[in-house]
Amino acid sequence: MLRFWDVFNLGCPDPRERCAGMESRLKDDSKAAPVQQELDRIVLELRALRKEWRQSIRPDGVTYELPSQDTLLVIVRAISAALFPRHFGPASLNEDTIDDFVRRSLDSALQALLEQVRREWLLVNAPAGGDATALEPKAAEIMRAFAAKLPKVRALLESDVQAAFRGDPAARSLDEVLLCYPGVTAVIRHRLAHELYQLGATLIARLIAESAHSATGIDIHPGATISGSFFIDHGTGVVIGETAIIGQNVRIYQAVTLGAKRFTKDESGALVKGAPRHPIIEDDVVIYAGATILGRITVGKGSTIGGNVWLTNSVPPGSNITQMQARNDVFIEGGGI
Repeated sequence: MLRFWDVFNLGCPDPRERCAGMESRLKDDSKAAPVQQELDRIVLELRALRKEWRQSIRPDGVTYELPSQDTLLVIVRAISAALFPRHFGPASLNEDTIDDFVRRSLDSALQALLEQVRREWLLVNAPAGGDATALEPKAAEIMRAFAAKLPKVRALLESDVQAAFRGDPAARSLDEVLLCYPGVTAVIRHRLAHELYQLGATLIARLIAESAHSATGIDIHPGATISGSFFIDHGTGVVIGETAIIGQNVRIYQAVTLGAKRFTKDESGALVKGAPRHPIIEDDVVIYAGATILGRITVGKGSTIGGNVWLTNSVPPGSNITQMQARNDVFIEGGGI
């Protein structure tokens, strides 16, 4: 089999072609040695770069395990199954077995999540060169608080599913909405991520949010505050920033951006983190496809924002904002000059 390193060392002009006599040459250690030398050189250069990178992050040289996005995806799916066991659990569940399934799913998922939160907490908060074991109880505290919020999350998600069913004439059932709508998938993961974000597990929350982004094309920062009965229709390309606040019964369509207009900098020129910079969307607002709403502005209750609108100023309740109509004026004999 032709390998990259064979081509790299032996000078094949095209990796799809075999060099004459390659197999016999590779059996000769003296001819194969340059391959290993080149590989060793690259490995050493990568090691040096890693060392320099780690030194810039943690001068004390201490390293900790990082949270795993793959593990977090399994955890999120297990918690989703515990919240909606008939939809995301095994088909064999019945009234006699469903509570036991929920209990077992939560127990295993929360134990696994505890380890991921522990990793983040030590990574971010461990003192330089100090004893990190004293920080571990904080992870357990976060997990207890997160678990206690799961009934509230389930109730919010029920309102989101109902809003999607009411807001889409193509929806035939609540089951279809829960199982098939990418906006609902994104909101499920956002509501779990948001609780962890609020509790201080911000890296875990970002990883969960990115799993939703990858799966649906919907990018919701876990810091965004979203009230109940929220519906994202179609969804691809939606972006909702960290400090956005969304009220009750809001519906948005694909390619909507709730973003920042500008970024505040401190005296040294560094970006100020966490400053309010994204829109406030009040209750009962509809935002149609392609609309871009930027800055810390307020879209008043009951407003409608039309497709492809670019909005950077607050609008009062009940507003109906659309694109300016194209004009078709005719100028004759110098008129309009």
